[in-house]
Amino acid sequence: MPIDYDDMMQSGAECLSASYDEKDVMLYALGVGFGRDPLDPNELAFVYENVEGGLKVPPTFASVIARGEAPPERQRMPQKSQINFMLVVDGERRITMHKKLPPRCEVLADERYLDILDKGEGKGAVLIQERVVREKASGEKLFTIVSSIFARGDGGFGGKAQGGPPLHEIPQRAPDLVKECDTRSDQALLYALSGDRNPLHRDPKIAQLVGFPRPILHGLCSYGTACRAILSTVAQYAPERITQFDVRFSKPVFPGETLAVEIWTDGGAISFRALVKERPGTVVLNNGLCILG
Repeated sequence: MPIDYDDMMQSGAECLSASYDEKDVMLYALGVGFGRDPLDPNELAFVYENVEGGLKVPPTFASVIARGEAPPERQRMPQKSQINFMLVVDGERRITMHKKLPPRCEVLADERYLDILDKGEGKGAVLIQERVVREKASGEKLFTIVSSIFARGDGGFGGKAQGGPPLHEIPQRAPDLVKECDTRSDQALLYALSGDRNPLHRDPKIAQLVGFPRPILHGLCSYGTACRAILSTVAQYAPERITQFDVRFSKPVFPGETLAVEIWTDGGAISFRALVKERPGTVVLNNGLCILG
């Protein structure tokens, strides 16, 4: 069943109710590589709940806070469209932080599509979504996520090809610093426990079926790893300083590869991109922008 633009644009949900706690935060932090040195107090602050000052929460944890449930009258499901999620990969993501994330919280979320782009038959479609999440108790906004997913099997429905938020331009000069971040061979298996259990990231047979030689790392795991690189350098392990974190996913990462995160500092505007050390010249994350407050 092909995408019906009007049908998809009218879908969405309001007041999706979910919660998370310290265990979820620590599992996510381990999944993006925090705690590699368990004796480093800066790293320990993200993976141990009894540290002085309390557990720290990476801003990109916002990406895995459960979608939650809403009353039927608050959900508008597509009636004429169906996406082949086996062929879906991340496209772009922007998180705008309105408040520092607490280590445990009950939340409510509203979701909607902002646009759907048609790249053509055999070329896929881009679905641009917005998710606004607020604290259940206070009603205050915690964060807003604008994301695009690339549905490789769903192009050719007759929609427009261009649109979406503009991409941040990476500076032309050499990076001010490069931070290398390893990933483990079992990284995708660990990260999947934070919610994304797509077999593309864990099942060799499924990965080969959709065109990859072996399972690929979750794009959002690479995204969180890039955030770890910036937190551990220019942000000085202070997650509350990050008020926005944007990236474009350009190529897949395989578990066990090393991300070389190139970083440019221009005041509070931090540009970044990530390359795979083992595949010279391969940019896997691009057009990155981190705003520090």
